Amino acid sequence: MRKKINKFLLSMFLAGGMIIPAVAQEPASTEGSETPGNYVLNIEEAIHHAIAYNKSLLNARMEVERSDASVWESIAQGLPQVDGTLDYMTYFNYEMEFNFGMGDGGTDFTQEQLTDAWNQTSAQFPGNPALGLNPPTYQDMYNYSAGSTYSGILQSMLPPSTILLSDASTAKLQVSQLIFSGQYIVGIQTAKLAKRISEQNYEFNELGIKESVITSYYLVLITEESLRILEQNVKNLEETLQQTETMFRTGMAEQTDVDQIRITVNQLQNSVNSLNRNRELNYNLFRFQLGLETNAVVQLTDDLEALFLNEEPEVALVTPFIMEDNVTYQLMKSQTEINEKMLTMEKWNYAPSIVGFYNYNAKILTTDFDMNPNHLMGLNMSVPIFSSGMRKARVDKAKINYDMAQNNMSIMEDQLNLQEKQFRFDLESSLENYITQKENVEVAMRVYDSFRKKFEQGMATSLDLTQANGNYLDAESNYMTSMMEVLNAKLQLDKLMNTL
Repeated sequence: MRKKINKFLLSMFLAGGMIIPAVAQEPASTEGSETPGNYVLNIEEAIHHAIAYNKSLLNARMEVERSDASVWESIAQGLPQVDGTLDYMTYFNYEMEFNFGMGDGGTDFTQEQLTDAWNQTSAQFPGNPALGLNPPTYQDMYNYSAGSTYSGILQSMLPPSTILLSDASTAKLQVSQLIFSGQYIVGIQTAKLAKRISEQNYEFNELGIKESVITSYYLVLITEESLRILEQNVKNLEETLQQTETMFRTGMAEQTDVDQIRITVNQLQNSVNSLNRNRELNYNLFRFQLGLETNAVVQLTDDLEALFLNEEPEVALVTPFIMEDNVTYQLMKSQTEINEKMLTMEKWNYAPSIVGFYNYNAKILTTDFDMNPNHLMGLNMSVPIFSSGMRKARVDKAKINYDMAQNNMSIMEDQLNLQEKQFRFDLESSLENYITQKENVEVAMRVYDSFRKKFEQGMATSLDLTQANGNYLDAESNYMTSMMEVLNAKLQLDKLMNTL
């Protein structure tokens, strides 16, 4: 008898293990409940509550917002960029010296020096009728002496000159605009794909939360129903025990009959206590998944049998599977598109990029020697020429990644088709088993009632009665397990089809 009871408890424990891989949730508010800390929920309300207060879903929602900001970041890189800077420099009154060869000589030239400079310069200007120089005059020499040998000699005779570098301060405004870049265009498309993936990832996480909450809800209801059956069974056996004790006092039953039934009652009572603790554990897991406080009072309003019938598992067997509706397939498809965009981006590395810019320098403080213009405008074109095969290697690597993504996509399609067939087989088998176990419960109940009446009439032994009672509990345990299997098989198929 103990082995049968343990088998019943083991089946319930294994069913409870289905909701262990849950995600952490934040505490929920009591707004909308009948009393603070009291939650009356049907299965749809439980799902909505978990979605609203699940921390992993909160992070997934934040990831969508972050990807949206990343899209704008990518777009903004190609829009006008304006930067302003303010510089201040001090040279500590440094004097810059210019020396053209004479050092610290004086500025008075001798006649001999001037004549020699004139002769050397005039030698560079022979008569040239085309220039009106035939031969050159002093005025001609003056007009054309800039940069001439004569001018250079005179300058070399000048003493060193100095320029005082005083403090300088400049305010600079720079405006730049990307004119053309193939990588920029592909980068925006890739960022938008990344946002789509974050949205699909949120949907995937939400689907997982729904699955966990639904499974947890089923488990609590089945635990409650199992506890009700076990308590009713104990109550029936306690009545039988009282009748047997009366029969023993009148000499119609033996002491062994009383002892045998009392042992069975005690064992079942221990099973009730253990199942009560298991029920509280399931409620704790349910509160954890919904983000409720640990001391919250939860009441589930759905009836197990009604909920089972509303699920209509038979309908799921004939519902067509649309691959494009599957969230995992959508994620894989988006990832493949990103790999394709990355390949395109690497190819654009061979193309030039053009940037236009405009600078304005406002000179607040300046030195005597300042050659920086106030306005500056230009174009910058970057042309890739030679990278020792690095760009080609990157293109080849991106092409391999894209090919691998396509292969993974094909593998995913095969796996989803296999899962769809397997889940349908599991649902069909679990439905057949459910029908069988439901019939077995009815048969086992009739057998137990029959042996109970025979025992009361002295036509069956206590061993026969406890054996029939054990068979009934086994049938109830198998029935609950089969119901959970049907619900889980239907749940897996709904998740695959994204119809939760």
